[in-house]
Amino acid sequence: MASIYYDKLVRDRIPQIIRDGGKSCQTRILDEEEYVKLLEKKLSEELSEYLEDKNPEELADLLEVMMALAEAKGWGWEEIEKLRREKKENRGGFSQRILLQSVTKED
Repeated sequence: MASIYYDKLVRDRIPQIIRDGGKSCQTRILDEEEYVKLLEKKLSEELSEYLEDKNPEELADLLEVMMALAEAKGWGWEEIEKLRREKKENRGGFSQRILLQSVTKED
């Protein structure tokens, strides 16, 4: 029987889904440092997938990884959301679609 090697972070239910499909898999639990490193790698992968596919499912995956990364870093999603709201209040959002083309220093 041939094995395919992944060495990648997967969602919690993936091993069971694999077993339910009649296959077996080897897994291990990551330590905190490895977990954060692989979440950051996963963040990049999910962003690349969104940029390629441009669909809401990829955005949902990106958000899930962002939430897990915030939790792993001890920040809590509520804290991230609070920072997002504060930044939006102070600097605005992106809804007006403004493209900054240049800034000229006045003498």
